[in-house]
Parts: sequence; structure tokens; C-alpha cells
Amino acid sequence: MLAGGHSSRMGREKGLLEISGTPLVVRAARLLASACDSVSIVGPPERYAQFGFPALADEQPHLGPLGGIVTALAHTSAPWNLIVACDLPYLTAKWLCYLIGRARASSARVVLPVGGSGPEPLCAAYHREGAGPIREQLERGVLKVTQAVEAAGVERILAQDILPFDPRGVLFQNLNAPEDYERARADLEG
Repeated sequence: MLAGGHSSRMGREKGLLEISGTPLVVRAARLLASACDSVSIVGPPERYAQFGFPALADEQPHLGPLGGIVTALAHTSAPWNLIVACDLPYLTAKWLCYLIGRARASSARVVLPVGGSGPEPLCAAYHREGAGPIREQLERGVLKVTQAVEAAGVERILAQDILPFDPRGVLFQNLNAPEDYERARADLEG
């Protein structure tokens, strides 16, 4: 799970924001643990190790989400890995299990959902063999995740396949600004 980043629009560390008294990073880690064999947090260990999950510092800081993806793939022994941002409070175990199933049946190295607002690379499945091509793109200066992952080979999950898991259209809503956070809290705590 990715928990690094500057959170400049939010104005504070997103992973530590709470919904129903639980930090977002813990909510996401618990959700992932219900669908995966192990969970690691890619983010500053001094900030996230306290939550009981392995925390990995970015191998190369300041490279954004792509740097976090490369770090995660460099530290895994699992063939398929869910890479999920910590600020997606509407994700469900059913969706994650479906995503894993699609990945295991795929010959691609990245299984990428395409939601209503476009590709969702921070809620996707990555095969560890995709690490090399993605790292090469990063070394060439490519920082846009959707551009870099193309080098690994992508299978897209289209909107009609996502809809049964997301009838409200909120599955991939992330929390970028304080108003996003307040709206999610009102929805999920109410």
C-alpha cells in the first residue's frame, strides 16, 4: 500500500487522517489483509511502522507514486501484488478479490481498472516481473504512472466489469482535499 507523498492539497498527512477513529492507512491495510497474504506500507517507517505492518521507505524519494510502486515490487516475493493508495476509503474486499482473480488469470504484468475518471493505477494489480520495465521507464524520467506501466504490458478492466462492485460510482474516490475528506467522513461515519 502506498502511504507516502506530500499531501500538499490536503495540507496534512493523508494516511494519518481518521475515519471512525481509525487512520486511513490502518483501514486500508486491514482491508488488504482480508484479501492478501501479507501487507506492507510504502511510506516513512518512522511514521507508519507503529501500526504493526512492515513499512518500507521509498528506495528513491521524491519520485511520486511510481517510486512507491517500484519500491513495493522490489520488496515482494509474491507473483501478484495489489498496489493501493491509502486514501481510497470506498474500496471493498469483494472488489479486491475480483481484482486478484483477474490478475491471476492474466498474461499481462499490470491489471489496471479504468473507472469513470480514467485509469486507476493506484488500485491495480502488478506482477513482480513488471518491475524491470517500470523501473526502466522511471530511469528514463517517466513519472506518470499510466505511461510507465504500459512498458510492462497492461490488461484493462473496463467500466462494465467494475460497475457490479461500484453501483454508486465511489469505489475509486480518493481524498485529495479537506472537503473530500469531510465528505467521506460524513458518508462513512453517518
